[in-house]
Amino acid sequence: MKKQQALVKIKACAEHDWFSVAPGVWGVRDKIVNVYFVHDPSTNHWVLIDTGLPGAAARIRKVSRELFWPQATPAAIILTHGHFDHIGAVKQLADEWDVPVYAHYLEAPYLTGRSAYPPPDPTAGGGLFTWLSFLFPKGPIDLGGRLLLLPEQGNVPGLKEWKYIHTPGHAPGHISLYREHDGVLLAGDAFVTTRQESLFSVLKQERKLSGPPRYFTYDWAAAEKSVQSLAALQPSIVATGHGHIMEGEALAALQELADNFRQDAVPAHGRYTGDPAVAGISGVEYIPASNTRKTLLRTAAVLALVGIGALLASEAKKRYS
Repeated sequence: MKKQQALVKIKACAEHDWFSVAPGVWGVRDKIVNVYFVHDPSTNHWVLIDTGLPGAAARIRKVSRELFWPQATPAAIILTHGHFDHIGAVKQLADEWDVPVYAHYLEAPYLTGRSAYPPPDPTAGGGLFTWLSFLFPKGPIDLGGRLLLLPEQGNVPGLKEWKYIHTPGHAPGHISLYREHDGVLLAGDAFVTTRQESLFSVLKQERKLSGPPRYFTYDWAAAEKSVQSLAALQPSIVATGHGHIMEGEALAALQELADNFRQDAVPAHGRYTGDPAVAGISGVEYIPASNTRKTLLRTAAVLALVGIGALLASEAKKRYS
C-alpha cells in the first residue's frame, strides 16, 4: 500500500505542477521554496500558505485553477513569515484576488514597512547560499490594509481543522500550521528537509532533515525551542518551506534534531550564535555586531572560487567542443 501511495505521488509530480501532501493539502515547488494550498471541506474554501519568490504568481494562479476551479480564489493568504522567498508574489496576488493576508503580530513590522529584518549572516557556514546571503533582500514590504493579524488563540482563519503554532527563531513571528486529526504539519522554515545553505543540496533536493536555514536565523535558542515543540507533536507527515515531504520512519530524524539541536543545527561561528538579535512588536530592537572584515574576506574568497570554477568549466567546454 505504501509503495502504491508513493507511486501515485511520483505520478502526480510528473503530470502536474503540484504535488500531493495529504488529503486536502497540495504543494508547489517554486525554484527553491515551497508554497501550499489547503482546502477546508466544511466550507469548500481554500487558503494559500506563502507565495514563493517574485514571479511565482502566474504558476500559483495556474495551480489554483487546476485544483479548485471554479473556486480558484482563496479565502485568504497566510504567511508563515515574511522573508523574501516566502512573500514574493503576496502583494500581486492579494490585490488581484482582493483577499486578506494573515500573519503573526510579531511579523507585522516587516510586512507594513516599519522595520527590516536582522541582517543575514554570511558567516554562519554550511554552503554557498550562506556565503552569498548578504545579497538577499531583508527590507520590509508594505501590505497596508491587506494585512490582518492572526487570532491569538491559535485558530487559523478559513481552516477550521487547523491551528497555528508560534515558532520563532528563524523569524520573530514565524508560525507553523498543524492539523491534529491526521498529524499533518506545515512547518514553514522552523526546520527544513534539505540543507538549504548548500547550493548542491538545493539543486539536487537532497533529503536531509535540518534546522532552519542558518543565514536568516537570528535567535538560535528560540529556534531550538520551536523545533522541540514541533517534535513533541509527533507529526505523521511534515511539509516544510524547503525540501521534500517527510513521513513515517523518516520523521525519527525530527526528534533527533530536537535532542541534538545545538550540535547539529547551530553554527559553530556566526553572528547570532551566542548573541541573538532582539525583536519586539515594533520590529528589530538590537543587532549584535558583525566581523565585517572577516565576512568580506570570506565572501571574496568564495566568489573568487566560483569565478575560477566557471572559467575552468568554460575553457573545458571550448576544448572539447
